[in-house]
Amino acid sequence: MKNNWGKTLMTLLGVLGGNLTLAFAVAAFIIPNGIIMGGATGIGLTISHYLPVNLSVIIFAVNAMLFILGAVFLGKKFALTTIISTFTYPVFLSVVQSIPGIDHVTDNAMLAALYGGVILGIGIGLVVRVGASTGGTDILALVLHKWFHIPVAVFLYIVDFSVLGIQMLFSDSEQILYGILNLVLSTIVLNRMMLLGKSQIQLFVISDKYREIREKVLKEIDAGVTMVDIETGYGEKKQQGVLCVIHSRKLYSVKEAIQEIDPKAFITITQINEVRGRGFTMEKLRYDEVNENKITKN
Repeated sequence: MKNNWGKTLMTLLGVLGGNLTLAFAVAAFIIPNGIIMGGATGIGLTISHYLPVNLSVIIFAVNAMLFILGAVFLGKKFALTTIISTFTYPVFLSVVQSIPGIDHVTDNAMLAALYGGVILGIGIGLVVRVGASTGGTDILALVLHKWFHIPVAVFLYIVDFSVLGIQMLFSDSEQILYGILNLVLSTIVLNRMMLLGKSQIQLFVISDKYREIREKVLKEIDAGVTMVDIETGYGEKKQQGVLCVIHSRKLYSVKEAIQEIDPKAFITITQINEVRGRGFTMEKLRYDEVNENKITKN
């Protein structure tokens, strides 16, 4: 029960924090510098250019219509994960826009595009990392995916660039170029946010002294290892390789320990995007605990 409450709280904080970050990026960098952007905000910017209506009100209306579309075609579960973003983002945007001086953070369009893209990516990433959705035109892309069975990413790009294309009718060339830069940068940052804190380093060690290396890494480095049956290519000698997944902070100490045992050890080092399981997403067992369990079973 506590885990469920904790997960719900983290989801809520992620969605609220992400939408507040989005609102800040749009109010401080995008709107003041006339940079075009995709999504429901881009639709709102287009409508507000032709009609004297408050941007937050337009975005609220657009999000509400898209939310209804998603609830009808994607089901109640999807609606529950998007309802917070659908209605809190326009509210946050209205509040942030009322902050004195928020529209004078920078008059440099390049800085605005760079900072806006990074902060937008962070905001969307915070929401997506907790399994929620920012709503808006993402819903339209998901509905089209359900109808035509074409990858969601394709529809997301089509929708975003369509919204950008409409804004090109009343934007100058620099605003268009900065808008494209902003979109690309926010996408890159979003992808990095999805993997933030999850990437690890994987080492695979081939050495005649694999037993000593195993003991050293387990006992002194306090890192888990997996022994892999291998056969050397040149000598056709059967032995074991040591597979080890560690945090980047431990890389130096592990390499030093291996080199100390066998300076000729063959080591490959690879960065991996995500690791799940005991020792990473589950509680780690200490080496002495494992040995005690073995003795008890015997």
